[in-house]
Amino acid sequence: MDRRAFLKHAALGAAAAGVARTVTAAEMYFPVKADQSLFVTINRAKDPAKKNPLEQKHVPVIRTPAKVKAGEPFTVEVSVGEVIHPMGPTHWIEFVELNVGNEPAGRADFQPRGFLNPKVTFTVVIPKDAAPAGKVTLIARQRCNLHGYWEGKADVAVT
Repeated sequence: MDRRAFLKHAALGAAAAGVARTVTAAEMYFPVKADQSLFVTINRAKDPAKKNPLEQKHVPVIRTPAKVKAGEPFTVEVSVGEVIHPMGPTHWIEFVELNVGNEPAGRADFQPRGFLNPKVTFTVVIPKDAAPAGKVTLIARQRCNLHGYWEGKADVAVT
C-alpha cells in the first residue's frame, strides 16, 4: 500500500470512529428522546382552562399586579408551569425570558442540574409612552431541552 492510500484509509477510519463515538456519547448523556415537532414553533396552551400534563409543566405562568403606575417599579414572577418543571441532567429548562410587548426586558439562564427551580422574579418599570393604549402585554418564553419553546402572556393595565 502506498502512502497516499494509507493516509486516505486512516482518515476515513478516524472519521468513522469519531461519528460512532459521538452517537454513543449522545445516547449515554441524553437517553430521553426529544419530540422534534415541539421545536418547530413556539408552543402555547391550546385551551388555557384545560391544560394537558405537558402544558401544565411547560407553559410559563406570569404573576404580576393587574394594574401598575407608569414609571414605578413592580415585580413580575415567571415560573415554568403550574406544576414546577423538573430540573435534571437529562431534562431541564435552558432559559426563561420576559418581554414587554416586543421589547426584551430580561432573561435568566439555567444549568442542567437539580439545584434550582425554574422560577424567576424580574423588576420592571414601564414608561408612560410604552403603553399609549393604557395597557401592555407581558410575554414570557422558556426553552426546555426536550420539549422546545413555550410561551405565556399576561396583560397589565398601566395608569
